[in-house]
Amino acid sequence: MYDYLIVGGGSAGCVLANRLSTDPNVKVCLIEAGPADKHPAIHFPFGVLWMMKSKALNWNYNTEPEKNLNNRKLFWPRGKTLGGSSSSNAMIYMRGHEKDYDHWSALGNKGWSFKEILPYFKKGQHQERGSDEFHGTNGPLNVQDIEVRNPLCSAFVDAGVQAGLKENKDFNGAQQEGVGFYQVTQKLGRRWSSAMAYLRPAEPRKNLTIISDAHVCHVDFNDSENPKRATGVTYRAKGFTTSASAQREVILCGGALNSPQLLMLSGIGEKQELEKHGLQVKHELNGVGKNLQDHLDIMLIYKCTKAVSYGITFRNLVTHPLYNLYEHFVKHRGYLSSNGTESGGFFKSDPSQDIPDMQYHFCCLKMRDHTRDWKFLLGEGYSLHVCDLRPKSRGKISLNSSNPMDHARIDANYLSDPQDMEKMIKGVKAGLELLGQPALDQYRGKRLVPSYELNDDEDIRQFIHEAAETIYHPVGTCKMGNDDMAVVNDRLQVHGIEGLRVVDASIMPTLIGGNTNAPTMAIAEKAADMILEDAFSSKLAETNLLSRNKSEDVVAV
Repeated sequence: MYDYLIVGGGSAGCVLANRLSTDPNVKVCLIEAGPADKHPAIHFPFGVLWMMKSKALNWNYNTEPEKNLNNRKLFWPRGKTLGGSSSSNAMIYMRGHEKDYDHWSALGNKGWSFKEILPYFKKGQHQERGSDEFHGTNGPLNVQDIEVRNPLCSAFVDAGVQAGLKENKDFNGAQQEGVGFYQVTQKLGRRWSSAMAYLRPAEPRKNLTIISDAHVCHVDFNDSENPKRATGVTYRAKGFTTSASAQREVILCGGALNSPQLLMLSGIGEKQELEKHGLQVKHELNGVGKNLQDHLDIMLIYKCTKAVSYGITFRNLVTHPLYNLYEHFVKHRGYLSSNGTESGGFFKSDPSQDIPDMQYHFCCLKMRDHTRDWKFLLGEGYSLHVCDLRPKSRGKISLNSSNPMDHARIDANYLSDPQDMEKMIKGVKAGLELLGQPALDQYRGKRLVPSYELNDDEDIRQFIHEAAETIYHPVGTCKMGNDDMAVVNDRLQVHGIEGLRVVDASIMPTLIGGNTNAPTMAIAEKAADMILEDAFSSKLAETNLLSRNKSEDVVAV
């Protein structure tokens, strides 16, 4: 018996495990489907290349054939280990635009404006530059300037300025628009995942139990007096099926794919979807799995004429390896400390846009198929990602079967709204203009992707259909709100169910304008406060009721 059961040891789950277990009188259990985060590739920032291919530490999801992307099945990597995707991402610390959160608040979600969530970003952060109105220094999540600056990335920033953008030294400060170097969740040049930041300090606590390699099958509802109260979970570990009970709450932190899948496997979701797979409908909630949003991304790839990139070359593998190891372990810098995407920026697809609606990620290597195509990494080169930050297209997560070990069905439905394609076309044009600036003249070789000329919008459209991919930011499938398609309220409690919350990127009603890892941790920081507030209110109410009953007994006597 635990007080709180947290399902999913990723970016949000690790935060909750830490914050909820600070009270020694509360028993907390964290259950993670993947193994502990012990593999060296997790902690080497450049190990992200290996993580993309891992069978044990990556969920290795694939979408259904995307009808607007030449019926391609897109690869969706997600971290499967303690730390979740924060153990396998590019470590970029990005909050998004303040108007994203103000929009959430305007939708009726009380307490979710930027002014109200900013304290949680600051609470979780240790900003190495120091504290100010936008940054904190007392949190466990270390945020630092990247320890290495490849000359290609510096040239990209200069090219962005030549293309008309301002240089921005802090994308999480007063202004987001511009080009510059990203800050990263690293410490001394090594990955600083949510597991490193939040879970390691909490592990010695006797009231915190961490169970890894355990796949949760469904949420249990064993309260005979209240069949709509979550009482625990059933999970599989080491070949056995067992259960754990939660006296107060079950908290789902599985992310935009796993949380809605688990709700459906537990009998919560759209009636037709559940009955199709022979699942008993315990609570009809039509929005479960709907409202899926993701940042669609397109890459422009060039050969590099100078030996400066991070590709697989004789220089990087033979000439410099010992020096690179020395740089990494002794000086905490060098290309092993690079996330491969050191610089980037935010821009408007059209001057009429109120805020930046497109993002750049610049990579100092040639990338194809999420770096899984190793042959393409051979030689010197660079890549520019361009993505649409606020797509209008909506997809869904559904079930492939009632077997909890099967992957969920992903219908991302990219480019179903025609406006998204128009944004992507503008983004490609802007990227080509930037990459053609004089600052990159000394490095620019042959363009490899696309290998053909882009003479007009139709050529760009064809290129997007055949080459666009995810940039790993799925959200929205258990959306927060009070409309008919909302799954959780503004305190992240599942509508119509007691003792059950969802705390992860799936609760975002709309995508934020940037990378989603830092916002997910801020959501969990805020959720922890709400959970503790609700527990205190409940205890206070019980105390008042007990006191009132005693008073009534005295009067009766």
